Amino acid sequence: MAWFNGWLEGVAPAGRKVLLVGFSGGAAFAGGLILSDPQRFAGTAILYGTLPFDAGVPTTPDRLDGIPMFVAHGAADSVIPPELLKATWDYLTNESGAQTTAIRSVNGHSIGQDDVAALSGWISGLLEL
Repeated sequence: MAWFNGWLEGVAPAGRKVLLVGFSGGAAFAGGLILSDPQRFAGTAILYGTLPFDAGVPTTPDRLDGIPMFVAHGAADSVIPPELLKATWDYLTNESGAQTTAIRSVNGHSIGQDDVAALSGWISGLLEL
């Protein structure tokens, strides 16, 4: 994460809004970034992935208070362990304090058209703020 944050400072210095979107393993990376420094980012989308609960980043109650978050999971996902999907869903929709938009689809471990439409609407809503 340190390498990414160093790179980010060169392309989007502090104060410039940055929205993180990650799929699968990229979702865990994006989740680690937002959990390590919630105020640095404008929000994060966790797509068919999990937060990095065992990576040493804080997952305390209200850690993401007021931060826009988007989470999409597939009911038939056979890649991410179900207990990690549940822990991510529960944390983002309850404990984190985030303003979470959460959707579940019948998909496996793949992004569908409904996911794209919902994510697009979520991002559009953030751009209006």
